Amino acid sequence: MTGSSPTRERLVVAIAALASTVAFLDGTIVNVALPAIERELGGGLTVQQWTVDAYLLTLGSLILVAGSVSDAYGRVLVLRIGLIGFGIASLGVGLAPDPLVLVIARALQGAAGAFLVPSSLALITSQIPHERQARSIGLWTALTTSAMLAGPVLGGVFVDYLSWRWAFLINILPIAITLWLLARFDSRDHRQPDAGVDVFAAILCAAGLGGVVFALVEQPTLGWQHPGVWATLLIGLALLVVFILRQRTARHPILPLSLLRIRTFWTGNLATLFVYAALTLNGFVVGVYLQQGAGLSATLAGLASLPTTVLLIALSPSMGALSARWGARGFMTVGPLVMAGGALLLLAVADPFDYWWQVLPGMVVLGIGLGITVSPLTAAILGSVATERSGIASAVNNAVARIAGLLSVALVGTIVGGALDLVGFHRAAIATAVMLVAGAVVSFAGVRDLPQTPATDRLDA
Repeated sequence: MTGSSPTRERLVVAIAALASTVAFLDGTIVNVALPAIERELGGGLTVQQWTVDAYLLTLGSLILVAGSVSDAYGRVLVLRIGLIGFGIASLGVGLAPDPLVLVIARALQGAAGAFLVPSSLALITSQIPHERQARSIGLWTALTTSAMLAGPVLGGVFVDYLSWRWAFLINILPIAITLWLLARFDSRDHRQPDAGVDVFAAILCAAGLGGVVFALVEQPTLGWQHPGVWATLLIGLALLVVFILRQRTARHPILPLSLLRIRTFWTGNLATLFVYAALTLNGFVVGVYLQQGAGLSATLAGLASLPTTVLLIALSPSMGALSARWGARGFMTVGPLVMAGGALLLLAVADPFDYWWQVLPGMVVLGIGLGITVSPLTAAILGSVATERSGIASAVNNAVARIAGLLSVALVGTIVGGALDLVGFHRAAIATAVMLVAGAVVSFAGVRDLPQTPATDRLDA
């Protein structure tokens, strides 16, 4: 690790946060833009789902490869590639003339975004001393997750006052700033001489996930008896099994199975699966229902999540520091339970609609729980593996989070009963709470607080 100073550490966090923010922001800014996209391009709920899932599909499946590439060839190089690719794909989304081009461009955005997230977080763990990593990760978490939650606000403003297209074209600005900061960064990439990337495994992972997601999205329309649904689901699952088997013998596995023997790592990722599935489902449903069901403008629908964002920014850095002192397990247990309470408060939404009494309390409670959870969750997972494997560890955790969102959005039609009306909204709130409780149970039962020493791979009992 090169010499560290407060100024240099701030630059590292700024680069990491901006690079990740581009990917996270676009993952949620789309939620309030969906009704406007559907009005202009058509396609109904299915196109809305694919607009979200095309992005999450390539992001979630390729992020594992990107983590291996980051560890092998260097964080800075991978960040540059991801930023340039994301900028080009954003132009494609913003200029899309029809749903097909839109979905393809969204998939390309996700592919480029996969190279941003693991490299940015690994940059922190490789450039900042261990004793200050928890607070830096807390700040990174606050900035990136708040970007994910602030996305609906920005998207609403663009939709109402400009066009939904500007919600994607605006990406060029933070990308340019991040590339400029990277040019000022004086660290050299450390590359492994025997590095390699398992392209075939990446294809297996992407195709397998694609098959499963296609089946889940199309099932409410076509039904399970349709060959295009059940056959695609079975093929997708089979490809994922082959992918896992290949990781056992691959020379350069993109998912090292040895990581899954680390108790805190695999249980922390299982908790991530439940928590982020719940968060993505909640963001999708709230963003769409407040416009199509409650009649709010895109801006007001986006502003509905602002209290959650403010609380997350306020709490995450201190929660990261406290979890480093007291251990992450308690935070990862209490936080999701608090969020579950916030989700259940959304059952108060009724006709006539009143944001202040029906939505605001739930969003406040959700924000408190989120602030308690996300920074300790990230620090616990990355702290359970050796520093030199932080890139792939970050990639696995982020892949799990994106795949969780991918699956929950794919299941929206099933969860809400086919229509996102008031009854469907209530069903989604209950499903969100159930997933959050599951995340709390997994954290309590599986996570072990590790000694505050430099991380090494360890098999937790």
